[in-house]
Amino acid sequence: MAVAQDRQDLIAILAEQRDIFKITLRGLEDADARQRTTVSELTLGGLLHHLVSTERHWTTVIVERDEQAEFDLSEMDSQYRMGPDETLAGLLAEWDAVGERTAALIRELESLDESIPIPTAPWQPELTWQTARHILLHILREISHHSGHADIIREALDGANTTYQRA
Repeated sequence: MAVAQDRQDLIAILAEQRDIFKITLRGLEDADARQRTTVSELTLGGLLHHLVSTERHWTTVIVERDEQAEFDLSEMDSQYRMGPDETLAGLLAEWDAVGERTAALIRELESLDESIPIPTAPWQPELTWQTARHILLHILREISHHSGHADIIREALDGANTTYQRA
């Protein structure tokens, strides 16, 4: 089965955005990834942890289509933290696997226009529906949004960013 061009484009742009984010992590040790470099609590490892979790969460929402699902508030405290047992290499490998599952899902969906129930949350207590396309574009937005944060954190760490790496 040939995969439609819009699906291939979506797979490619998600992969490109992941790669851009990964550039900010190049050459770092786990301790560097845990280091705060700005007034924000964000760290490079914490952002990576968040992106892996976010992509996994939203693709699971697409697959499970659970009309009873609720946003798990208990995860909010650790969402942006690289756990004590997590490593940069481990999180990157996990993100690669999640990305492969996302690409497979994009290829396998009957239609990107399929309507998906969105988990309820305190800020959105009523059940709502979004297309699979909208959810996948949300994942893209998350990666892109946090790539900017990662650049600032990395630049404050050692002067490097996605376009400049110190020798």
